[in-house]
Amino acid sequence: MNVWKAELRLLFRAPLSAGALLLLLLLTSLSVAAGLAATARQEAIIERVEAAQRMDLASVTREHGKPDGDAGSAAYYTFHLTTDPPSPLAFAALGQRDVQPYVLRVRLLGLQSQLYESETLSPELALPGAFDFAFVLTYLAPLVIIALMHDLVSGEREAGRLRLLVSLPASGRGVWGRRGVLRYLLVLGALLVPLGVGAAISRAPVTGTFAIALAAALYGAFWWGLALLVAAWGRSSAANGAALMACWIVLTLLAPALANAVISRSIPVAQGVDLTLAQREQVHRAWDIPKEETFRAFFVKHPEWRDTPPVLGRFHWKWYYAMHEVGDEGVSTEVADYRRRLTARDVWTARLGWVLPAAAVQTLLHRAADSDLLAHLAYQGSIEEFHTRLRDFYYPYLFQERPFQKADFEQLPLYQPRPSSASIPGSPMLGLLVLAALVSGAAVRGVRTLSSSAARE
Repeated sequence: MNVWKAELRLLFRAPLSAGALLLLLLLTSLSVAAGLAATARQEAIIERVEAAQRMDLASVTREHGKPDGDAGSAAYYTFHLTTDPPSPLAFAALGQRDVQPYVLRVRLLGLQSQLYESETLSPELALPGAFDFAFVLTYLAPLVIIALMHDLVSGEREAGRLRLLVSLPASGRGVWGRRGVLRYLLVLGALLVPLGVGAAISRAPVTGTFAIALAAALYGAFWWGLALLVAAWGRSSAANGAALMACWIVLTLLAPALANAVISRSIPVAQGVDLTLAQREQVHRAWDIPKEETFRAFFVKHPEWRDTPPVLGRFHWKWYYAMHEVGDEGVSTEVADYRRRLTARDVWTARLGWVLPAAAVQTLLHRAADSDLLAHLAYQGSIEEFHTRLRDFYYPYLFQERPFQKADFEQLPLYQPRPSSASIPGSPMLGLLVLAALVSGAAVRGVRTLSSSAARE
């Protein structure tokens, strides 16, 4: 134990080491605080929108909830609120939540145009992501490990203590392992203590928190092993630092960016707003064609309304909503292809985790926090199910031409936020484990070889 205490005192006597650890602790704490503030802000926005929604619905009820109220007007002017509250672990990895809507009000009109018309920010422009725990872990923690480990061996050689150090009975090969493990544990503590505090504040599930902590430990082990392996090559501290910085640039910046560019080029995906325009073109076209043509397509899916009274005159609400649904059906193939391509991109990004630890840890954290693309698609899927319930509710009033009164507003379907789809993906975790084991194993062999050769000099 005294040896460990002596190593700890030596470590903190170095201003660079102590400063790097304190800086990592500070940045991790700030990132957790920023993540908690972001999720609290999103929850506050949802509460404000819910309050405004109640006032808006009350106003619409007063205006259109009359004894002879028209269901078409009621459906047109009534917005229905859907929300996607952040999961308890979203503070650690905000993911898609800072670029995708988590509040959306929908009407009985065509759904596809409503789903994508709020897409105002290109995800490609948000690649750096938010300042959260995932950002600190992925990009900043490796830099601290490099600062602590790059001169682990070369520093002793440059100070003229290497031969003496490896010749001591109590030191030898174990000194590098002891010093390396001490630095690894301190880095891990600087990461996990703020994470644990944040998880306790947000009442995050233990399983998900443990999965993120395990991913952080494996990711840190990879960089620890890589730094120890480079240190064991026997070059100068400056050369070790330059080599490790080059590895950081390649593994966290260049390679993921190039891989994402290749995936984007191989699996091109149109912008969601293109689906909005396509759906609106379908609806606008319906104004210029005979109503029978629109109803012919509509009755294929809704034969139960085939025998209702025909539309006479230029306009009728049931024709209006029928053409919106037909517009949705007209772009259903494009919508399915859009989501299939997004999912395919996500699958290939997860596969990058087998060779790129940064991709693996981000995939794992975002999935555990339920803030990735799959979570957003699940939210859209829940809106589609709710919109179907709206149609099932309004259509009897429209096609049977029943009045829509105040009491009917109280029967409106209510959206229930989707259950969490968070999971712990095994593939990225296994990829991290394999990469960390391979690099750490090579580092241990390199240190043994270095210690043996230094002892023989």
